Amino acid sequence: MMLFSILIANYNNGSFFKDCYASVIVQTYENWEVIIVDDASTDNSVELIKKIIGNDTRFKLFTNKENKGCGYAKHKCVSLAEGGICGFLDPDDALFPNAITEMVQIHKEHNDVSIVTSKYELVDLKMNTIEEGNHGSAISFGKSYLTSGAGAMTHFATFKKEKYNVTVGIDAKMKRAVDQDLYFKMEEVGTVVFLNEVLYRYRIHEQSISANENKFKAHYWHFYAMINAYKRRKKNKIEIDNFTKQEIKIIKSNYYMSRFARAKKNNNHCVKRYFLLKAIVTFPSYNLKHKLKSLF
Repeated sequence: MMLFSILIANYNNGSFFKDCYASVIVQTYENWEVIIVDDASTDNSVELIKKIIGNDTRFKLFTNKENKGCGYAKHKCVSLAEGGICGFLDPDDALFPNAITEMVQIHKEHNDVSIVTSKYELVDLKMNTIEEGNHGSAISFGKSYLTSGAGAMTHFATFKKEKYNVTVGIDAKMKRAVDQDLYFKMEEVGTVVFLNEVLYRYRIHEQSISANENKFKAHYWHFYAMINAYKRRKKNKIEIDNFTKQEIKIIKSNYYMSRFARAKKNNNHCVKRYFLLKAIVTFPSYNLKHKLKSLF
């Protein structure tokens, strides 16, 4: 039975870990390990996690001496994993009991598969279901993750370690959108399978990226991951669904205009002018009327 590595990067979410832990120990698949990397939490996360996992040797806790960010912590998680298949689980979220069993089955049946994704549900602080997440879906035929629309690949996502090792790995300097960057890279080295089942429970609270200021920061890193994927695929001559230079210029121009709008809202005049200029230079004729109006 293949070892499955559950990867948990924690920063100040130890108070939620008991539900995460409870969902792991009831998995129907029995051969697993849990790699936990605490990224120098400033709360009592480490103490709480140690108390919960006790002497269970299946759980391995590592701590960073200083805060390095999400990319560094997740990169470290993978490097420490001994399983042939890996999957990330956030410490404030939880898995359905059959999650690992379902994933391992797909990976065993298809050697060419690099990553398997599924669907998730949104839950409240007490893990009560709010609604099914609306982002997880199969990638359209003839398309790639880069061009099929944002959010087609979501939690629960699992990947073969041998396929991961062929890539440059998780970008340790990334602060957000680490999962998206990983999805791009895994798609480039193997086949993607979408499992149309809800296997993951995503908890909504004030620290969630979708719930506060972190959403804007995530926007930058999503843009960063997409541009890097485009450059990487061009360099390695990987076909990108006829993804033209004009389309990438539109993405860049729209991103710069979103930064312009934010700077304008915050009355940051120098930053505002900078991003408007970037949007114009990137694609002068695109949405020109709106850009000209923005000058005044």
